[in-house]
This record gives sequence, structure tokens and C-alpha cells, in this order.
Amino acid sequence: MERNTVQTEPCKTNLFAEYGKSLMVHVDMSPGQRILDLGCGTGALTAELAKNGANVLGIDNSAEKIVKARFSHPELMFAEIDALELPYNEEFDTVFSNSVFHWIPNVDRLLAEIRRALKPGGKLVCEFGAASNIATMRQAFAAACARRGREYRERFYCPTPDEFFDRLKAAGFEPERVLEFDRQTPLPGGAEGLRRWVRCFLADELSVFGAAVQEQILSEVETACRPLLWNGEEFVVDYRRLRAVAFRG
Repeated sequence: MERNTVQTEPCKTNLFAEYGKSLMVHVDMSPGQRILDLGCGTGALTAELAKNGANVLGIDNSAEKIVKARFSHPELMFAEIDALELPYNEEFDTVFSNSVFHWIPNVDRLLAEIRRALKPGGKLVCEFGAASNIATMRQAFAAACARRGREYRERFYCPTPDEFFDRLKAAGFEPERVLEFDRQTPLPGGAEGLRRWVRCFLADELSVFGAAVQEQILSEVETACRPLLWNGEEFVVDYRRLRAVAFRG
């Protein structure tokens, strides 16, 4: 069992679906395997999981993404389902999830739902944000909010390997590996890439401010991040990822 191992993965592309393909080395995708792609988005990785003959179901809580997934991959099965309310009992050989867990703070319930959905001895394969994920931007944004008398409260679940290992054990899993690694990731959009990212992923936090203040905050975050994240052509984000493989005990 590997635990709390630090690795570095070179940057290849800014597409999370492409990154997710490297996670598939831990998945048996042979014919007859039943796989749940939890948080499938528009289905790019669901299609990869199914290409060798495995029986794959993609689920997401976004109706819009499920519509797009069905349009792009009409031969596959997709369903709009909340990850915290899985209607399955011992049905899957593998639950696969890429870049999803950090959006779900109630990880204990999530793991309980996943365990129930897995067959005895079934496997969980997941990757998501680790503890120091996007630390530069988070710190810059928190400082900009503090200057305006507001506390930035972290809403993403980004644990250390030890913390997640313990949560897996408590949920009834036997971890095979829990690894963290750096993944420097370029943002699309050139000079506007950082602002677009903040507007997208911190939209709720920005929404409490008026339009003029939002622009001030974006400018301050960009100024603070530029010395560390700007490479002359684009912003390269300091993503740090956690990858786990565990079996239902």
C-alpha cells in the first residue's frame, strides 16, 4: 500500500478529460465489467472507459451536462443523479471519478454512498484537488476579500493524503494507494485566463460584491499571482492533485 507519496506529473494539456485518462490505468475496462463514472460531465471519459467493452454508466447532477453527454455519445448510458443519493446496491465493479470530490464537502456521506454502490471487493478510483491545490490564487483571493472586511471561507474539499486515507478506512475501504502530486496547468485565454478562472470557480464568492469591486478584486488577484504563475504567454496554475485507489472492505 502506498501512502502520502509525493510525485510530480509534467503538464500536458489544460483539459481535465485528458488528465483523467492517466487515471484509467487503475481500472479494469474489459467486457463484463460494470463501471460507474461519477461526475461524468459531458461524457468524454465515460466513452474512454467503455471503449474496450465494459458496461459503463455516467452520472452527473448537472442536467445540462447530461444532455450534452447523451448528444455526444448516444450509444452510452447517462443519468442525472446526485452523488450523495446513489440509488444502487452492490451493482458496480468500479466507481471512477475524476476531478469531482473537491466539489463535495460531505465526503463521509459520499464514500458511504459509493461503498454501497460497489460490489463486495469492488474498487474506487478517484482523483481530485489535494490540500494545497491552487494555493497561490486562493491566498490572493482571500487577501483581497479581507481588505474589504470579508472572510473567504473555503468551500472545496481538498484533503491531505493522510486525512483522506483515514476517511477511506472509516468508510469501510481498504486503501491500496493515496498519492499526491503537482500538476502545473496552463489556463486557456492568455492574459485573460486567470480572471476567467476566478469568475468561473469563485463566482459565488464574487457575487457578494458590486461590479466595480469585483473588477478591483480580479485586478488585485492577477497582480498578486502574476510573479508566480505568469510564464510570459499564459497563466500556469499550481494545481496539486490527490489520487486514490481503494477496495470495498
